[in-house]
Amino acid sequence: MRSKADHTAAIHEHRRAALVVNTRSRRGRRHYAEVLHLVQAANFQLTGVHPITDPSRLREIVERALSAKPDLLIAGGGDGTLSSTIKHVAGKDVALGALPLGTTNNFARSLGLPLDLQGAVRVLTEGKVADIDLGLCGDRPFANLASFGVSVEVAGTVRPWFKRLVGRAAYPLTAMRVLPGHQPFRAYITADGRRHELLTHQLNIANGRFHGGWQIARDAGIDNRMLVAYQLGSGKRLRLIGETLVRATTGRWRSLAGGPFVTGSEILVETDPPMAADIDGEVRLRTPLVIKTIPNGVRVMVPQDFVDR
Repeated sequence: MRSKADHTAAIHEHRRAALVVNTRSRRGRRHYAEVLHLVQAANFQLTGVHPITDPSRLREIVERALSAKPDLLIAGGGDGTLSSTIKHVAGKDVALGALPLGTTNNFARSLGLPLDLQGAVRVLTEGKVADIDLGLCGDRPFANLASFGVSVEVAGTVRPWFKRLVGRAAYPLTAMRVLPGHQPFRAYITADGRRHELLTHQLNIANGRFHGGWQIARDAGIDNRMLVAYQLGSGKRLRLIGETLVRATTGRWRSLAGGPFVTGSEILVETDPPMAADIDGEVRLRTPLVIKTIPNGVRVMVPQDFVDR
């Protein structure tokens, strides 16, 4: 693979890129024409333009886009689209350029990207190539978050029209509706040889810095070789409701050293009863699960001031 400096120079000079846009995402269909215009106006030499109208074909379309050997794969969509796309870029001599077109845009926020399209495209032309960590849950790479509990039910319940209407508040509002019938579970988290036990309705294991559009902690990061495990609330529904409302209205910033966090490069998650995992929006695996980091697993375009470790 090229050095990151050579890769950056190639993107700046040749602007050879493929464009993939999920037109089923919250803003993808509405802004598809604008995305295409901005990318072309930035003088990118497009090897292909690939709108996704059927998310089940995302893998096929991304692989077709990569077959043209672009220096940059520009992907527009929400966190689910970007996380699914990143798996096909990981370990390859191509950088991912993210255009935030989703509801919460946690991945874009973790990279420090502007959330407006003009600003995000400017990063593609003026930014740099960095390599960031991926999470690995079982055999499935992910960009942002593996979660257990009420969020799995929320992911299957929240309606696309509701996300379009109220944006990122759709998730905590849907959780309020789901929670009364949800039962708490016992989780066992093992990291760095220490086993932690908790009773909760919601457990998250984060690779990125943001969840639900709010920062997890001011010193969390997507490029620090570290996963962050934390619960929302406890086994009591009222406490979870309180913490969810606080995060939904203030996005509380806390230090990893001063909050209820367990950190490590590899975390074993066991639950009683066994539970499904929501991995960046895909519900596929069940506990027990080993979750680990893949250091510098994928190349991305980031702003010049992004700290690349």
